[in-house]
Amino acid sequence: MTSNRAPLVTVAIPTFNRANGFFPQSLASACAQTYPNVEILVSDNASQDDTQAVVAARKDPRVRYHRHPSNIGPSGNMNFCIQEARGDYLIVLPDDDLMDPDFVAACVPLALADPGVGMIRTGTRIIDDEGCVQVERLNQAVGLSFDELVVAWIAGKTSPYQCSTMFRSAPIQSIGLRSRHYLFDDVCTFFTIAARHGCADLSSVKASYRMHAGELTAHAPMIDWCEDSMDVLDLLCRLSPSKGAFIRSEGLRFLAMGNYRRAIRRPFPQSLFDCLTVFRTHKFSLPPRQLVTRAAGRKLSGLLGRK
Repeated sequence: MTSNRAPLVTVAIPTFNRANGFFPQSLASACAQTYPNVEILVSDNASQDDTQAVVAARKDPRVRYHRHPSNIGPSGNMNFCIQEARGDYLIVLPDDDLMDPDFVAACVPLALADPGVGMIRTGTRIIDDEGCVQVERLNQAVGLSFDELVVAWIAGKTSPYQCSTMFRSAPIQSIGLRSRHYLFDDVCTFFTIAARHGCADLSSVKASYRMHAGELTAHAPMIDWCEDSMDVLDLLCRLSPSKGAFIRSEGLRFLAMGNYRRAIRRPFPQSLFDCLTVFRTHKFSLPPRQLVTRAAGRKLSGLLGRK
């Protein structure tokens, strides 16, 4: 990190074809940061809409716009943002998520207090496509060791959302965002950096993760989710060997239930096939009857032998 008491922070927004959707809101939240020394990098993945015009209309000198001549995929675009960041610190802000105006200002003091830390994290609110708050999740992992952090994640006390994480640029530029099917890019990178460099935490909620039907991961094959989940399990066991037995049992339960929830949100009969995929991959029993019934309806419940 530089000796500058106001380090440059890059807010990078990888985007594709959301000029008429959520992208203008994401860009506005980046431009609204109260912290003074911010650059905003917009990486346009060959959009065919008015993304460039939306950026130009802001007339903000802090905004740096790049348009790829052809689409390099969502993971490629995120990793381009990481490598192109000029700041000492970096936030990768998906083009459907939001930052509170004081997000960067709240994170920088923790970064300055420990220049070697790999990332600074806050709590996260979950919003819907209309921006209505569904839930607010405080970050309950403040001051934990790495092993305790893994346990807290499995217990649902903290989540590695990109929008609520400010990375020190050097470690993430070295590692990148990568998993086998690109579904757990953030989780794999988050825990790898936390194990090597540690993290600092704010409990307060400072960013919004948007859940909506158009999420890129919403329609990914369930086998991809399952395989990436098992890779995460293996990674955590390597990074936290003292908690290996706990991770194998409780971590498997946590990841399997997450995949069941993804499966049962899908239309019938795909929801049934996806539930079977989760069972075959994780060897973990189907979720409770009320969870299946609520998401998939009587028909799926009947086929599963439940009334």
